[in-house]
Amino acid sequence: MLLLGCVKEVSDYELVVSLPNGLSGFVPVTQISDAYNKMLNKEVAQGEILEGLYSLSDMYFPGTLVRCIVTSAEKSADGRWSIKLSIDPKKVNKGLNASALASGMLLSGFVSSVEDHGYLIDIGVSGTHAFLPYQSAQNYIRAVKRGPDLKIGQNLNCVIVEVKNQGRIVHLSVDRSEVAGSLATERQNWTLSNLLPGLVVKARVQKVAPLGIKLSFLSSFTGIVDFMHMDPEKSTSYSSDQVVKACILAVHPTSKVVRLTLRPAFLHPGRSPDQLSHDRMGAVVEESTVKAFYKQFGAVFELDDGALAFARLKHLSKTRKSFKPGAFKPGCKHKCRIIDYSLMDEMCIVSLKYRIIEARFLHYQDIHTGDVVQGKVFALKPIGMQVKVTDGIKGLVPSLHLADVILKQPEKKYSIGDEVKCRVLECNPEGKKLILTLKKSLVESKLPVLSSYEDARPGLITHGFVVCAREFGCIVKFYNDVKGLVPKNELSSEPIPYPDKVFHDGQVVKVMVLKCEPQQERLLLSFRLSSKSAPEDEHECSPKKKQEVKYQVGQMVDVKVLKKKINGLEVSILEDDGNVGAFIPTAHLSDFIVACKLLWHCLQEGDVVPTVMCLSDKGGRFILSRKSAVISAVQEEQVVRSFSEIQPGMLLTGYVRNVMPFGVFVEFPFGVTGLAPKVSMSDKFVTDTKDHFVVGQTVIAKVMSVDEERQRVLLNLKVSECSSGDSAAESFALLNQYFKEMKEIRNFLRGRENPNMARGLCELVPGKELQLVVQDVKEDGSALFSGNCVTGLTVTATRYHLGGKSVVPGEKTKALVLHVDALTSKVYVSLREELLKQ
Repeated sequence: MLLLGCVKEVSDYELVVSLPNGLSGFVPVTQISDAYNKMLNKEVAQGEILEGLYSLSDMYFPGTLVRCIVTSAEKSADGRWSIKLSIDPKKVNKGLNASALASGMLLSGFVSSVEDHGYLIDIGVSGTHAFLPYQSAQNYIRAVKRGPDLKIGQNLNCVIVEVKNQGRIVHLSVDRSEVAGSLATERQNWTLSNLLPGLVVKARVQKVAPLGIKLSFLSSFTGIVDFMHMDPEKSTSYSSDQVVKACILAVHPTSKVVRLTLRPAFLHPGRSPDQLSHDRMGAVVEESTVKAFYKQFGAVFELDDGALAFARLKHLSKTRKSFKPGAFKPGCKHKCRIIDYSLMDEMCIVSLKYRIIEARFLHYQDIHTGDVVQGKVFALKPIGMQVKVTDGIKGLVPSLHLADVILKQPEKKYSIGDEVKCRVLECNPEGKKLILTLKKSLVESKLPVLSSYEDARPGLITHGFVVCAREFGCIVKFYNDVKGLVPKNELSSEPIPYPDKVFHDGQVVKVMVLKCEPQQERLLLSFRLSSKSAPEDEHECSPKKKQEVKYQVGQMVDVKVLKKKINGLEVSILEDDGNVGAFIPTAHLSDFIVACKLLWHCLQEGDVVPTVMCLSDKGGRFILSRKSAVISAVQEEQVVRSFSEIQPGMLLTGYVRNVMPFGVFVEFPFGVTGLAPKVSMSDKFVTDTKDHFVVGQTVIAKVMSVDEERQRVLLNLKVSECSSGDSAAESFALLNQYFKEMKEIRNFLRGRENPNMARGLCELVPGKELQLVVQDVKEDGSALFSGNCVTGLTVTATRYHLGGKSVVPGEKTKALVLHVDALTSKVYVSLREELLKQ
């Protein structure tokens, strides 16, 4: 079927063409012309941009009239028609042959090559060479103002000026006045097999009916003008035998039906139909008046600005059953919404459906980057998931964005028809491109949406997602393809040797903008969301502002407690008469976390703490440590003093500096730091790194690998890998050290002028036998005890440690101390005979 169409939208790969009666079709980029196809194929074969090959948007503009032929028409599952078209002259003009060509004919042609004296035009007629002289084209080129030359693949309305050698050579003109004044006549010998849409003819009215007019033209032809294509100014004044000017709209090759239009915009070839202003698209009209109702098609309305609009039958009510014809008598008023505009009918398309009138989104233009939208899953493909937002709006969720983590089998999580809540990453209305994300962290984010480089103000904190992790850092992407770099020194407060092992593509991250250059589209970011301000205790003045005495790492000193802070002790070094200030972090009071807390509680201002090692000198402020394992390692020279000394396989004693989701950072004396990735943290499977290590914990680490160029160290903290050989001896040594420190803590407590309870805690050591009285038996089988030696303390034995005995309140019994928790004043005991006998 041949149709006259009007270009509605232009993208890189197709033309969207408005067709008569509110229909639309698509012309793929491969259906323009032979010459354009050859250039496309050449560019693909060469793999680089071809000079002289222009994009569709350089050659076609909304409003351009084109002759089309339908190549396929398919109905989708939701009842919509997909009409594929071609404007290739070999298909459109296939009914013409060289002998049928005559001067004055109006044809479609496409520039196929540029010659010395003009242009060769492809008019699709085999054996005919059509030539457009250069001089004849100049007025047209100046008038359209689309460049100094015509482009290969460009569509032209051509008038045949001269026919030579029985149609083998044809001279053309594209002069706008000649084209606009062209008229198809009997002398040109048009037949029903080669009649073309777009031809303007003189016609005679044969019959006027409610739904249209029947015309005769070119002596022997008849055609129909439907109600939408009458001249709105004269629609009620047509009469039989009246002579009118008409334009052929469509020719059906099998039924031989010809449809025409009487609308003025089409009566002068080369003109463009009127277009709707952008602000009217999607507008809701509170009162539109019914002008006419056609029971098989729909209704014509007059809008508030006097323009005519058409509503198809299915858009007049919610369902066919709820439709009431009586509500659409001429003069009745209805609320409607403009949902489209038919260029070929020069008429708005409206809907009276409530859900469409109230819809948040109607067209791609209504959707903005960052909007949260609801949709339905309608297809799962290798590249991602297609989501239907509305009947006319569809979006793609790329595979990377189906969830916060990469889904290997999306079909197990999503099914066709599922309702999903998405966020718009990118929306290109011109290309009808909508990219969505289902990452919950992005969809539910309350932080500002970063959708342009101009919005990226220094200090802005927002969410993005990682698209690349390399040795230089991470590239993070935001909305509308805005992206920036997080350099390696801004990835964390701790060095990250291998960012690609820590961060993965698609990972949602919170970032802060450091710097932006919108002109160059350069964006510098940081994962460190706050400045590295020192803790409060590090800013406080020490006894002497300028410390002249310097202490070396590893030097042992005695100190006096000046002040207790929540994270450590402010102390003064006694060797310098207390004039040199220093700080012992709580975690560095002992190798054992429990002992650290106990010591912090036991020590008071004025207490002297002997044999403490200088760990570091940060800006003139000395950080000290009481960790015996760390002190021994330094004294025995089992340390590395610089990065260059580290070798794979070394066993080094250090302490946890930071616990991250991806691993543990370990610091060693003299400042060298390494990373133990999650997989190398424990012999057990690690789900949460915080379940295995705490900041300040003393550890023995094995060096796995060293990257000297990037100054990176990878460590292993697995117990099975970090033993020097005699694991039993090491374990007993650690246990001995623990009991030694606990004894030291008890001595601190004994020296206090404490109440009896504190002194009692000092006397209760593991293994001591006690005479107790059962106070209570709980539902879980455990028991509580009392006694003179445990006054004020909570003494308990679990069901297991009752040893199968059935105890009752008031009963006297012997018990053995298992553990004393001095912080909570709890004592754990056992009544088991095998322990009491030892």
